[in-house]
Amino acid sequence: MKNASHYRALALLYRQQAAYNPAQCWHLLGQAERWEHLAEQDLASHFEECTPLNSSELAKSGATPNANDTRWKAIAAA
Repeated sequence: MKNASHYRALALLYRQQAAYNPAQCWHLLGQAERWEHLAEQDLASHFEECTPLNSSELAKSGATPNANDTRWKAIAAA
């Protein structure tokens, strides 16, 4: 989680630099996108590690998946 915060801070810095440097705007926005993507990947992996049951274990136990779990998986896949 700490990495995701760091990545998002870097993305913010790149977006701020893009606002003040029109000549390199697209390059800086691309870098911001890259850091934002890394933050999303880090968060997705964190939530996968924290989820105690995967779909096959849910089927064996007869439990239903939590609506919030499927929401996070959809966000991570996007």
